[in-house]
Amino acid sequence: MSIVFSEATKVDIPELVRLRIAYMMDDFGGVSDHERECMEKQLPDYFDRKLGDELIAFVAKDGERMVSVAYLHIIEMPANSILLNGLYGEVLSVYTEPEYRGQGLCTKLIQNLIDYGRERGLGRVDLSATKEGYPIYAKLGFQDKEHRYTDMRYRYEV
Repeated sequence: MSIVFSEATKVDIPELVRLRIAYMMDDFGGVSDHERECMEKQLPDYFDRKLGDELIAFVAKDGERMVSVAYLHIIEMPANSILLNGLYGEVLSVYTEPEYRGQGLCTKLIQNLIDYGRERGLGRVDLSATKEGYPIYAKLGFQDKEHRYTDMRYRYEV
């Protein structure tokens, strides 16, 4: 095994699509044919427009095959007393192929993501942790958020 860590480029879009769908199947227990078709249609364009700008993909490759990914979505909002430059990041869709789990790939990707955010002047990085990922994130310095507000969502019917 010869793992190489890097930031994904547009050449990597097919592999990013493949791993995004694998993540969805793993996280949600599967996807329907319709859902897969919709993702395969939307994701290449999304990655083409956002990758390297608002979305940074930290990846681990074994040869040409991408085996682990962690996304940093960079968000800009109006500055406030907690976020003086208005920039923060959100970690999305951290995924490692099953046969590569337990080898520290996720830890390395998240450390690279943290370093990138620090170098780019982000005020913070947020994430929602699974039970499996929580110990990794806590070890790297992520802390539980204090909630002054209740998270809510309005969902549009499609």
